[in-house]
Amino acid sequence: MIHQETLNLLEWPRLCQHLATFAATKMGVVAARNLPIPTTLPESKQLLAQTQEIYRLEQTLDAGWTFEGITDVGDSLDRAKIGGMLSGQELLNIATTLAGMRRLRRVIDNYEDLPVLTELIADIRTYPELEQAIHHCIDEGGKVAERASPKLGEIRHRLREIRDRIYQKLQNIMQQKSAAIQETLITQRGDRFVIPVKAPQKEQIPGIIHDTSSTGVTLYIEPNSIVEMGNKRRQYLRQEQAEEEAILRQLTEQVAAVEEDLEYLLAIATLLDLATARARYSFWLGGNAPRFIEEGETVTLRQLQHPLLVWQEKHEQGFPVVPINVQINPNIRVIAITGPNTGGKTVTLKTLGLAALMAKVGLFVPAKEPVELPWFEQILADIGDEQSIEQSLSTFSGHIRRIVRILEALEEAGGENVPHPLTPSPPHSSLVLLDEVGAGTDPAEGSALAIALLHYLADHALLTMATTHYGELKALKYQDARFENASVEFDDRTLSPTYRLLWGIPGRSNALSIAQRLGLSTDIIEEAKTRIGGLSQEINEVIAGLEEQRRQQEQKALEAKKLLQQTEKFYTEVSEKAASLQERERELKRYQDQEVQKAIAQAKEEIAQVIRQLQQGEKTGQKAQQATEGLAKITQKQLAKTPKRSLNYQPKVGEKIRLPNLGQTAEVLEVSEENEAVIVRFGLMKMNVPFTEIESLDGKKVETKVKEKTPSVTPSPQPSKPQSLPTIRTSQNTIDIRGSRVDEAESDLENAIAKATTSGVLWIIHGKGTGKLRAGVHEFLKRHPQIDKFELATQNEGGSGVTLAYFK
Repeated sequence: MIHQETLNLLEWPRLCQHLATFAATKMGVVAARNLPIPTTLPESKQLLAQTQEIYRLEQTLDAGWTFEGITDVGDSLDRAKIGGMLSGQELLNIATTLAGMRRLRRVIDNYEDLPVLTELIADIRTYPELEQAIHHCIDEGGKVAERASPKLGEIRHRLREIRDRIYQKLQNIMQQKSAAIQETLITQRGDRFVIPVKAPQKEQIPGIIHDTSSTGVTLYIEPNSIVEMGNKRRQYLRQEQAEEEAILRQLTEQVAAVEEDLEYLLAIATLLDLATARARYSFWLGGNAPRFIEEGETVTLRQLQHPLLVWQEKHEQGFPVVPINVQINPNIRVIAITGPNTGGKTVTLKTLGLAALMAKVGLFVPAKEPVELPWFEQILADIGDEQSIEQSLSTFSGHIRRIVRILEALEEAGGENVPHPLTPSPPHSSLVLLDEVGAGTDPAEGSALAIALLHYLADHALLTMATTHYGELKALKYQDARFENASVEFDDRTLSPTYRLLWGIPGRSNALSIAQRLGLSTDIIEEAKTRIGGLSQEINEVIAGLEEQRRQQEQKALEAKKLLQQTEKFYTEVSEKAASLQERERELKRYQDQEVQKAIAQAKEEIAQVIRQLQQGEKTGQKAQQATEGLAKITQKQLAKTPKRSLNYQPKVGEKIRLPNLGQTAEVLEVSEENEAVIVRFGLMKMNVPFTEIESLDGKKVETKVKEKTPSVTPSPQPSKPQSLPTIRTSQNTIDIRGSRVDEAESDLENAIAKATTSGVLWIIHGKGTGKLRAGVHEFLKRHPQIDKFELATQNEGGSGVTLAYFK
């Protein structure tokens, strides 16, 4: 009972209603509204993994993850199981549900990093043959199609013929007896065709009167000449109905034969829809996946928002939500939250309680990463509206009764570990939330009761958070290391709460300052201060000083954050400029290399011209001397053109240099000109680095000596082996069996092999998934007499999701 009370007090049903709006099917809506709370940690982790996988899937898919066609066919399956006959629309819903689940399974099979979803759908059967049979017999409107059976087709053909004859006969009568006709119209009464006749002239058209108008001036008569045809048409209609029922009953029997598998498929569809709703709601909230911490770890919930207030802000134009920060050390068992009324204490309790519940059911928590909190086996709450002016014994009694039920639940969960209510035991993994603990009675007795209760809960619950106005509870932190103080902030200047949660500082009631600012007499305020007592006033002054120190530190932290952002911006700009300079240096080097190549080509041409002149003329010593002088001139000319590379950088001992390959700055310890290397140190490491891998801090490189290359012998070309013809993929030699089971796929493969033997190769698309279908295909190919070999396709052709089978 106390668990359901807690859910109602935390307004959990409202959150479930919000979650249901993100479901795609009626089944998902019902499941979301009645969301069960897991009782074990593995169950919660399983649900959370489902949410995470669908969250990732929807982030990567543009389209395809849709529940279109999937409907709630549970009632239809129940009726088929007990021998009832399903209607055409019900059968059509079953067929579209099968197709929709096959589509979802295909999407999951095409992704390798979805182990939880893959396991979830591993055992479902979608019965494509049943779906085809239904679509063959039932048209899109849910009616039995004429193609369902030859007999039905013949009956409907006869019905059309006799209907045409009746129409023709009635039209002739209306033309011949037009004066007696009220309106040129052929209509029906029941299954009989009639025409409207003027009442005074009914004798002109003898027949059976089936209806009369409200005024009595028009009679709807079936002429005697078509009565026999009407009787025959009625017989055909009964035959049609009997044949349709036979077809529907046959399809219903096929459904009933696999009813258990279809029930399981429907349950998996509900789980997938619910997981999708959790993922979409989590995305809408801006939540992050929680991590369940072990004993000894810190609870961390930064910028935590109340999910119902987020909904109110976005959908009902509510006020902006003020987030809270929750960071609880492992040794803390009880947190006492103090502060003025309407300051947000109760909202803080509900926010933490809802966050714990959301994590348990597999929802993301609306907080910034990392989201780390314990898995609470029980979440127990006593939260009431203590801001009413009616404080009576009945209110106090109601709180005490609920607290008794909370303690009983703790004892039941602890079992034999709690032999006596006051005996300490290892804290059970429960979260207890108490609003205005000890309120509603004499302050002295209420304070004493609250202290005793919190001491008990520190021994028996993993975490307790309690709100209070009692000053005595603020001192518990200094008496017991398991206690911590927190408070809701109040702005004395505006006389309004800021809704921020402050840790480590107890709150002030602010009653006197609020009364003074609201205009209460100064004399009354001063007398009240004297009655409070000096010690209480000093405590309030100390708390006020601590709050001011906190505000100053927060302001400094904000300034430091801005300075850090400016520094990061400056670093980005400098990095971009450095990259730009390096790119300009590379462009200049490319330009210089191009100029050198042009100069070399021009020099070669001029040298070739000198050689031709020397070869064509008389070969004398004078000519040779002239040729030598010409070559010297060319050399001087080209050397003058070639850009000279200056040794503008040489590393020195003690200098800071950059190692571009490592992205590090290092100090030069030793320089070796002979080996063209340096010994550097960065951090605690020393290493030998060649000149080619270092540069100055401004990007200059060290020029190294060009080593002479020994001529390499080019091996003579070997005759190439004839290559096999490329395998060309067409619609004739490709088969897609994704979504099929192994036994279903084997017959399809057999047909495809028979058709594609002339192409030499068969492309088999089986998807990746769990690999079961791929293994079954490979085993089938090993045994097949027409298959020579098979292999997986290349990565760009499908990788492990496609197999190529080669024929003998």
